[in-house]
Amino acid sequence: MKKRILIVDDSFYMRTMLKNMLTDAGYDVVGEAPNGQTALQLARETNPDLVTLDVILPDNTGLDVLKGIKKEQPDMKVIIVSAVGQEVIVNEAVENGAFSYIVKPFSEEKVLDTVAKALKD
Repeated sequence: MKKRILIVDDSFYMRTMLKNMLTDAGYDVVGEAPNGQTALQLARETNPDLVTLDVILPDNTGLDVLKGIKKEQPDMKVIIVSAVGQEVIVNEAVENGAFSYIVKPFSEEKVLDTVAKALKD
């Protein structure tokens, strides 16, 4: 069975790029969220195996969304997506249960490697 992934990023371009990478690699992208509120709703509704979560969202921080996801679904894997220079936020996210992180700009190889490690069980 294909692993199910939810993509959370306020940038349509980033969501599309991640979706193309992940679907080409055989994953099932079950939803895309442009903000934190939609992300939490879709995480509940679609119950993905993994969430890629942007740190900066228009209505929330990725950290708040991460805490919400982990509170409701502690076993759900979350990979933080951040821009260079957001190390403090990334470290806090990992302390709050994020599996790992990807720094923008990223390579397809890095994304797929990190996702594969998160979903390996």
